[in-house]
Parts: sequence; structure tokens; C-alpha cells
Amino acid sequence: MMAGPTHHALARPEFDDGPKILIVVAPYYKDIADGLVAGAMAEIEAAGGSYEVTEMPGALELPTAIGIAARMGEYDGFVALGCVIRGETTHYDTVCNDSSRGLTLLGLQGLCIGNGILTVENYEQAAVRADPDGQNKGGGAAAAALHLVALSRRLGRKDKGLGFTADRLGEG
Repeated sequence: MMAGPTHHALARPEFDDGPKILIVVAPYYKDIADGLVAGAMAEIEAAGGSYEVTEMPGALELPTAIGIAARMGEYDGFVALGCVIRGETTHYDTVCNDSSRGLTLLGLQGLCIGNGILTVENYEQAAVRADPDGQNKGGGAAAAALHLVALSRRLGRKDKGLGFTADRLGEG
């Protein structure tokens, strides 16, 4: 049997001052979430960063939680982790699309976010992707956040990569 296609992974960014990352996870499928978080924590630690972990009920709450943390916390970047498995209704499409759209909009405002929300057809696909010794999608999401933090710092951002202020969000 032939091996599948491979992808290129960027070298881990290096930091003089390790970034502080908030991992926001929806542990709806607890064992899958635990694997994603383990991969993310290992990647952040390997880059010399620190992290906090907070849980939300589901994937739809992840963008809102990150938006709140960006306004009220002192984080350089964020990792969104969770798993959505296709069911019998169109709710799957809503959760996948809206959680991804929310994270994308926050990213376009300047937040450094790694999206590690798995969107899969079945539990087996999720297990392979969440396994830190397998596809390690949690580690990949953390790596994405770290690369965005590194870019933000390299470009000289003074606002810790948050990219927006309370008054730009209608609060000021």
C-alpha cells in the first residue's frame, strides 16, 4: 500500500519572551478534547510559551469566549479546540460553519487564533485527528496560533496581537 500525501510543516517559531496562550476547548467528546488539548499544550511548551485552559459547552461558544478573553485578558494568542461529528440533522452544518466563521472574523480583526475544531463524519475520524501521537490537530492549531503571534511580534505590534480595542467593538 502506498503512503498518502504528505504536507510541509513550518519550523516552530522562536520567541525571546514566550507567548501566553489561552486554550479554549469544548469537551463535548471528552476523550477527543483531551487529546487535542494535550497536543496543544505540548506544542506551546516546546515553543517556550505558557497557557491557560478554559472550557465552554460547545463549539458555537468558542469564538465568543475568545472575543471576551481578548477584550478582558492578557493573552498573546488563542487556540480553539473541539469536535463536531455529523449527525442526522443540519445542526452539524450550522455548528461547523458558524464556529469557523466566528473564529475567522476574530482573526481578521487581528487576533492570533489557531482553529482546532475538528469537523468529521464519525468518531473514528475524530480519534485519529485528535491523537497527539497521530495527526495531532491540537498541536497543529497551537502551532498556527504561535506562528501568528510570531508574525505579529515581528511586525512590531505593541498591543500583544489583539488588533482591536474596546471602542472598535462598540464598547468605548
